[in-house]
Amino acid sequence: MNKRFIVVYGLIFVGFFVLIGRLFDIMVIKHDKFVKKSENQRMAEVDVQVRRGIIVDRLGRRLAVNLEDNSVYLDKTNYNESDKRLQEVSDVIGVSFNDLLAQVRGKKNFVWLKRKIPIEETEKLSQMRLSGIGLTAEPKRYYSLGSMAAHIIGFVNIDNKGLEGIESFYDKELVEHGGKYTVEKDARGNTFYNTNENERTGNTLMLTIDQGLQYIVEKELDDVMDKWHAAAATVIMMDPYTGEILALSNRPTFDPNSPGKYGPAARRNRAITDFYEPGSTFKIVMATGVLEENLTKPDEKIDCLGGSIEVGGKRIKDAHPHGVLTFMEVIQKSSNVGSIRLAMRLGKQRLYSYIKKFGFGDKTGIDLPGEVAGRLRNPERWSGVSIGCIPIGQEVAVTPLQMVTAYSMVANGGFRIAPSLVKEIVTADGAVHPMPKKYDGTERIISQKTIDILKNAFTMVTQEGGTATFAKVEGNLVAGKTGTAQIYDRAHGGYSHTDFISSFVGFVPADKPAFAMIVVVWKPRGAIYGGVVAGPVFKNIATKALTYLNVPKEEKLKNTTLVVANESIGHN
Repeated sequence: MNKRFIVVYGLIFVGFFVLIGRLFDIMVIKHDKFVKKSENQRMAEVDVQVRRGIIVDRLGRRLAVNLEDNSVYLDKTNYNESDKRLQEVSDVIGVSFNDLLAQVRGKKNFVWLKRKIPIEETEKLSQMRLSGIGLTAEPKRYYSLGSMAAHIIGFVNIDNKGLEGIESFYDKELVEHGGKYTVEKDARGNTFYNTNENERTGNTLMLTIDQGLQYIVEKELDDVMDKWHAAAATVIMMDPYTGEILALSNRPTFDPNSPGKYGPAARRNRAITDFYEPGSTFKIVMATGVLEENLTKPDEKIDCLGGSIEVGGKRIKDAHPHGVLTFMEVIQKSSNVGSIRLAMRLGKQRLYSYIKKFGFGDKTGIDLPGEVAGRLRNPERWSGVSIGCIPIGQEVAVTPLQMVTAYSMVANGGFRIAPSLVKEIVTADGAVHPMPKKYDGTERIISQKTIDILKNAFTMVTQEGGTATFAKVEGNLVAGKTGTAQIYDRAHGGYSHTDFISSFVGFVPADKPAFAMIVVVWKPRGAIYGGVVAGPVFKNIATKALTYLNVPKEEKLKNTTLVVANESIGHN
């Protein structure tokens, strides 16, 4: 008995010391390790709910905001409903019964049944009081102006991730205050936290566009599409001194509140993704080059050879024959022959250098996704006819944004600029961060002497005898250039005789422009000339925009007879 007693007590004593040792190990030696493990089991990291920052125009008017929508979820740990009740849910939310049944029988305990449902579906589900099927509020992006400025703003997906436009390009800035925070869980894994304390709002983006100007542009675009039954149209209005986009719109368009209802053609931002042969608007390059290189003077007389010239074995014609014209009249009447003869003085290398100086062949760097660089071949790859085609806007392709940027650099006195769409970023705490400019507006690329001549020549384009009399604005001189370009028909290996791109690009008032603007109309029906199709659109927008901006009338223009413009078309 004594031996047994000693053994039993010995074992108890040893066990006691083992327990003491283990407790010492846990509570002293490995204290920090087990505290951390305990906290990991009790605490969890959860993503911060970030409400996207809003988007406003340059005057602070809201363009994109957040609303609350309810989403339906299934929690299988608390689900206790029959298939009949599940069928009722299916009928309410418009999701097939088989899909819901598959969710119930799946491996995941938590599944979304439908995201961001309409208010009427929310009310019906609330009245049903189903176990395991609940509603939770989620932020939904809402575009208060519908389709207005759709190609600028873009849209988001169901998870509020930016997919197109500003929403995509500045997605990080709109939600950059996200992250994670720690919540405490009970034994069942339920969390205890106040969601309102852990919601954050992203930065506010102030755009350069003006809602009022955007409305004017969109209305006129609708009218030109109806009038000429065009396939598409684009207008861009730019501040020529800063490069800020004041308005930008395309047709066809879409409603970013429901982008899935529209095809890719409607969602495509043609202002930056569609390049085209610009026709006579491209003569700005030739004109600048010969003036800068002192190869001509404004009053020099150019023999336009009766409206026809042969280059590299190809005959290129004017739509309306001309004899002898001064340099200024070559621009005013848009003579292809006169332009080609002047371009030949430059030669292909110098012509190419001036093309690049205006930024053609390169992306402008605008803060939108999807921009293309256009098409421009190196001089080594030019054919014998290229020196005749390129100066008149063939064998080269540009975007509308590139073209209005080029004319803006004439409008501002010859200084390099780059287009932009975001003026400043405002953080959630109110700090304002102006967006840096790619160029500060001090790099001169064209001499003042050349600028003065170009402005006068482009102003003559809209006066009597020019190709754009329909672009005249009462009380203010308009400077600009028309373009009528044949669309290349790849199927037949030549230029189409029925499909054209009509354009007008310019600035107003000519001496001190309030804005530069381009109008491009694809495949108009009933008329083709840029002065007839695009010129009136420029006039209508400019007239209303100048009034909106309170720009005074600078001079009373003489009454002129409006005639059908004699815009030249180049032929290979």
